[in-house]
Amino acid sequence: MSPRRVPVSRRDRPAKPPLSRDGAVAVALRIMHEEGLERVTMRRLATELDTGPASLYVYVQNMAELHGAILDELLARLHLPPADADRWHDELVGLLCAYTRLLLDHPSLARSVLTLRPSGRHYLRLVDTILGLLRAGGVPIGQAAWGVDVLLQLGTATAAEHGTRGEVAGADDERQLFVMALREAPEPEHPNIAEARDDLFSGAGMQRLTWAFTALIAGVRSTATPVPEIAEG
Repeated sequence: MSPRRVPVSRRDRPAKPPLSRDGAVAVALRIMHEEGLERVTMRRLATELDTGPASLYVYVQNMAELHGAILDELLARLHLPPADADRWHDELVGLLCAYTRLLLDHPSLARSVLTLRPSGRHYLRLVDTILGLLRAGGVPIGQAAWGVDVLLQLGTATAAEHGTRGEVAGADDERQLFVMALREAPEPEHPNIAEARDDLFSGAGMQRLTWAFTALIAGVRSTATPVPEIAEG
């Protein structure tokens, strides 16, 4: 009687961990940090998770949703201050600058966010915090509701623009040509540029960003929203 053969597993690695949305987003974040957002594709993600791309769509419907989920994980790192009537303005500007700096580290994500409507829980907490800070500063609810959109848009667009300059070949050269044109614009033809010439190039990047948010907040605070239009018919 021949000895009984001991079955040998053909699997040369441990069992795969179960797929999940959180697991997919965690891997996507790792790839983005190591190689950039452009490398985060459904096919690459599926390879990393040892599954097929079709399986991922159960957890993430498309790339837009994945980018939104990545943003939401990054936003978890932001400190969200309480609505303090005495410090609301400084806290709000600081929060908006922190949001912008976060996206400056990931310009490709900033460009994607410009066309997204994020809806993750951390993004909703960010929106709620901004609204609370505006309300603490006495901003009427309607103006705060419209203002939160333009404030976040300024931060997102700023990060997307600065990141694009660094990634597009020749962008620095084009900017230098623009700067040179402003510096050398003849006064008789461009009197306003000549008068503002020194101020056009003053201020560091974060200083100008802080001013931009401060100016925009002042506008939101002082500008009433229009009466809603009544749809005809």
